[in-house]
Amino acid sequence: MGSSWRQPGRSVTLNMGGAVSAGEDNDELIDNLKEAQYIRTELVEQAFRAIDRADYYLEEFKENAYKDLAWKHGNIHLSAPCIYSEVMEALDLQPGLSFLNLGSGTGYLSSMVGLILGPFGVNHGVELHSDVIEYAKQKLDFFIRTSDSFDKFDFCEPSFVTGNCLELSPECSQYDRVYCGAGVQKEHEEYMKNLLKVGGILVMPLEEKLTKITRTGPSAWETKKILAVSFAPLIQPCRSESGKPRLVQLPPLAVRSLQDLARIAIRGTIKKLIHQEAVSKTGNGLKNTPRFKRRRVRRRRMETIVFLDKEVFASRISNPSDDNSCEDLEEEHREEEKTLPETKPDPPVNFLRQKVLSLPLPDPLKYYLLYYREK
Repeated sequence: MGSSWRQPGRSVTLNMGGAVSAGEDNDELIDNLKEAQYIRTELVEQAFRAIDRADYYLEEFKENAYKDLAWKHGNIHLSAPCIYSEVMEALDLQPGLSFLNLGSGTGYLSSMVGLILGPFGVNHGVELHSDVIEYAKQKLDFFIRTSDSFDKFDFCEPSFVTGNCLELSPECSQYDRVYCGAGVQKEHEEYMKNLLKVGGILVMPLEEKLTKITRTGPSAWETKKILAVSFAPLIQPCRSESGKPRLVQLPPLAVRSLQDLARIAIRGTIKKLIHQEAVSKTGNGLKNTPRFKRRRVRRRRMETIVFLDKEVFASRISNPSDDNSCEDLEEEHREEEKTLPETKPDPPVNFLRQKVLSLPLPDPLKYYLLYYREK
């Protein structure tokens, strides 16, 4: 195993192979994750494409952003893309659900989740380190200000609080979906499961396995092991001077104004009309997924790294596909024979903006329905 340690700031990257081939940009990374079957659903693919992983790296380390490797710099860390892919798929996210991210880190995962939850979801994160909370807020603000994929009224913006996730207030609400980004000891399994509503899904590293637990009843559970992983364990709470736990209060559930609800409803209706018009014209809607030339993915066993806290752990996990080296060579040969020049997608068209501006409405109402931001 090769690793590189960088000073100052004790930044860590790993030079060992990941689960999928490295990409030259975010879209090619997602192409490779799809081909290796780590991304399997359209909702998860759209969320991954909407947020550039490199935006969550410090500038001097962005050369590693599109490799299937984990990265750590001080308290800041990002798991390998294949791990995030498996987590997103296992959570089975749907619009309107509530989500709790324990160890929310940079907010990369929380922002992708927010794109799926939509305007009526709940998106909360708990992070132990206050400097990481500030970093996550900066990255969220950058995404909101600059992303062409962002729509304020279709996004469930994450809220982050500082504290130890093992000290949540007993008065906190239960959630539809919960993810923990640190190794959970067996003694804390029940604590984590009790954060779920009935019908909810919990994804966490438990006993060296990324585990999906579904709450099927008040005291009934279904458990599924997803991947072999090694995460650093949860940090145990430190008692205050008084000996009492420092209870973490999660953000209150926000209630939208009547104006916001009306705007969301109007924009949703217009989007449906646009989609129906597109289907009637082309028969396939407005799917505008960028297409790039994909790299071959070698079906093999590989090693994936997970970083957390101050330790580095390596775990060998199997690719979802079996090793078919001969078939890969034949496919590669066929691909070389029909290689096409790489083409970049056309810039996305904001059909909603065009439709709103064409409506017979007063200009102030049109501007109210649209969302502008400084680039």
